This record gives sequence, structure tokens and C-alpha cells, in this order.
Amino acid sequence: MSGRAVSEETVDRSTRLASPVDIASPALYLDGIPHEGFAAIRETDGLVWHPYGPVGDDGADGGFWAVTRHADVREMSRNPELFSSAIGHTNLWDLEADALEARRSLIDSDAPDHTRLRRVVSRAFTPKNTRNWEGMARDIAAELVEDFAAGGGGGWVEQVAAPLPIRVILAILGVPLEDADYLVEWTNHLVGGTGDASSLPDDAYGNTTPTRLLPFNSPASHALFEHAEKMRQLRLAEPGDDLVTGLLEAEADGERLSANEYRNFFQLLVFAGNETTRTAMIHGALAFAEHPEQWATLRDDPSLITGAVDEVIRWATPVLHMRRTATTDTELAGTAIAEGDKVVMWYAGANRDPEVFPAPFRFDVTRSDNPHFAFGGGGPHFCLGAFLARMEIQVLLEEMVARNVVLEPGSAPVRLASNFVHGVASLDLGVAPSGEGG
Repeated sequence: MSGRAVSEETVDRSTRLASPVDIASPALYLDGIPHEGFAAIRETDGLVWHPYGPVGDDGADGGFWAVTRHADVREMSRNPELFSSAIGHTNLWDLEADALEARRSLIDSDAPDHTRLRRVVSRAFTPKNTRNWEGMARDIAAELVEDFAAGGGGGWVEQVAAPLPIRVILAILGVPLEDADYLVEWTNHLVGGTGDASSLPDDAYGNTTPTRLLPFNSPASHALFEHAEKMRQLRLAEPGDDLVTGLLEAEADGERLSANEYRNFFQLLVFAGNETTRTAMIHGALAFAEHPEQWATLRDDPSLITGAVDEVIRWATPVLHMRRTATTDTELAGTAIAEGDKVVMWYAGANRDPEVFPAPFRFDVTRSDNPHFAFGGGGPHFCLGAFLARMEIQVLLEEMVARNVVLEPGSAPVRLASNFVHGVASLDLGVAPSGEGG
């Protein structure tokens, strides 16, 4: 694929195939991922154009090309010179230049800035370092699973899925454990900001910053930024063997992180190290409760757990999409794309692509070939915390198998109205009596 000239006639929006379903509507996800809609888009030749935002005087809207096939997501992900993360935004809407700069993080950057920023923390999340945290994660998982089973089940989110990843990432960052509940609350509000309306008034948490300058347009970002500053002051006075100290002391290309880079890093690490792993654990638990034969297979052959982790992650697809912007006239899937067009990778569609995943709607812990895109489609933006997320999910499954904890369906999950995070606010699950189930 390479950039090429695209005629005005070719890019006339009136000639573009329209998306058959409104996959941008947050409300649509209250019933789960609209898989039939994504299938309809995948089966359409080329790419479809999805209207989004108001129509301007020129008749153009702020819409996007919907990329839902596995091969197309992979091609986009591995061509950042054609599909930029730094132009406009990585979400569906555009930001003005000052807002984009204020909110810019690792995921909103291209090389060389992205290369410089990633170098700051990449060493902390290598497989070797991740293994150093495994014992801590296992102790936390064992404690939470034992308590959940002893209580006969209950709220899986608040008792297991939320506390496990937040406690791990706080220990890595060096943030006191007593701050966990506040940080979970703030990240919940960030996810709420990906819906149709903000979950908070503009002045929540003492916010005085225009919300357009805050990630997710949420005052919860203001609270996280303040917490980041609190930790900065603490570690400047008392350096520790933790990631916050590492962020403050790190140099990339001879430069320390700016204050804005540091606080956006802090927020990204808290959010991505907590919310997305939590989401995978929620959907994984629900899948095992609804498919007891799969849990029985895993329990009878624990060697399958490593592969089952990736099936859980594929099944969950915690982040539903990520947007890029075309840097030049180009082509993808036989469709001409004009410079400046929004092009959105829908991981929720790619992870059910039957061209790659046999029986894609079957939850299957024996699935051996599982090149899912829950961590992105490869390339420079592959998820920095992939090894950490896999490790946390694996120790959770191992501790459940070791204790023969068999989950049973409870109340229906309360899903979030978000087109960005495949979130679940609450989920009640039961626990089969010891030795039963499966």
C-alpha cells in the first residue's frame, strides 16, 4: 500500500457506501457488541463510510472509514506513516490544536515523539520485569478468589475484577494501596465520558480546567492529574523503587519528561493498567459461567490456561476501536482514502473475522491459533502492558483452577453505554458447591 492521487470524484461522499449499522452509537453497546452489524460491514466490498458529526456547509460530515476486517486492521496498524495517531485525535471526534497538545499521551503520538516517550517506560513492561510482579499478583488473586468463593459468589466486578489489576498497577507505580478506591472511581468516570454525555458536572472534583482540555472530556482527568502531581512531589522528596520515580528520573534523547507528559503518562498507566484488564476479567468470568464445559476442559487440563488467556482477551476485546487519520491520499481494501480522512480500526469486528478465526463466535479455550487484536494490530502502538495483562489473567485462572472455583450465572451484566470500552458496571455470579459444576 502506498500513497496515491485520489480524484475529487472518487472522494465525493455521495458515492461512498454507507455503514449498514450505527456502530458509533454508545447506546448500541448496552446490549453488548453488535456483532451482526460488524459482520455486515466486514462482508461489504472495500470500506464503508460511517457518518459522524454535523454536516458542514460543504455537505461533508465528520465521518470515518470503518475498518473491520482483520487483514485491513493489521495493514493500517503497521503503516503509521500513512495513518497517523497524532493528527486530530485517536477517538472518533476531532480536537482543536491546544486541546490535542494538552491531552497528548503515548497513544496520541507518532514517531519520533512516540519513540521517545515509549522508550521511557518500555523497559518496565518487558516479559522479564513482568515476571518479577507475578508473585505479588498471584497473592492478590488467591486472596480475592478465596474470599469470593467463601462468600458463595456475589459482585464479581467489585470483589475480584476491579481490585486485582488496580492493586497490581498501584504497587508498580508506588501509589499507596489506600488510594485504590478513588482511582477506580475516577477511571470509571473516564469510561463514562465515552458515552453520549459526561457522567460528571464540569466542576466535579474541584475542576477549573475547560473539559475540552481534559482526556475523555472528564473532570475525573483533573482529579487524576492532581493525584499525579501529589505523587510527583512525594517521589521528588522521597525517591523509591517504583515507576513514578522512574518516570521522574528517566531521560529520553537527553530530555526529562515535561510536566504535561508526566501527568498524561500517569493517567494512561492508571487507566490502561486497570480498566482494560478489569474488562477482560469480567467478560472472561461471564463466558466461563455461561459455558461450563469450557471451564471443565480447563480444569481437567491446566496446561491449556496460557492459550485460554488469549481466548478470554479475544472474547472480551476491552478496547473496541482506535482511530487514525490519513496523512496523504492512499488506498486500503481497494477503497480510495483522501488525506485528512478519519480511518477507524474496529478491533471488535476484526476479532470475530471468520477469515482468521474458525467459528469466531464460539468461546473455545482450546483455540491454538489466536492472533487477536485486543492489544492492537501490531506496529509501534502495540499495547505496552500486554505482558502484564496476560500475566494477571493467567494467575487469576490458575488460582481459580487450583481451588476448583466453578462460576455460575447470576444476574444479567449491567453494560456501559460506550463505543470505546467494552465495559461492564456490575455482574453478579454464583459459585457452585465445592466439587460440583463443570
